[in-house]
Amino acid sequence: MRKSLRQKKLLSLVRAKPFANQAVLRDSLEQAGFATTQSSLSRDLEELGIVKHRGHYAIPKSESGTARGLLSLDLSGENLVIARTEPGLASGVAVEIDGAVISEIVGTLAGEDTIFIAVPDAKAQRVAMKKIWKLFG
Repeated sequence: MRKSLRQKKLLSLVRAKPFANQAVLRDSLEQAGFATTQSSLSRDLEELGIVKHRGHYAIPKSESGTARGLLSLDLSGENLVIARTEPGLASGVAVEIDGAVISEIVGTLAGEDTIFIAVPDAKAQRVAMKKIWKLFG
């Protein structure tokens, strides 16, 4: 739980202002109550797909300007939505989905390029899929 909260805060910090190096970013995380090591920060940046662009950390954008990573959504049974992402970006996409607090979603589990999204029933599957697509443009 702590990791997902830290990653959510990391995403909001990177969106809010430019950070030129990990030391300053780590200090900002610590000021927000998330003490972390440099190696954990590096892993978080990689998992979230945050890259250094023009001297500052940034969340990559697609040509349409939305958060990059989500490729497809498919139904599985009555209680799962399967999200496919670009390799290495599932964790970052899952953090975005969790951060949106979509009421139909019970929880998410991310791997390397796949996310299992649990929902209570078939009706919630369709509603959650619509909201996720809207979230990612």
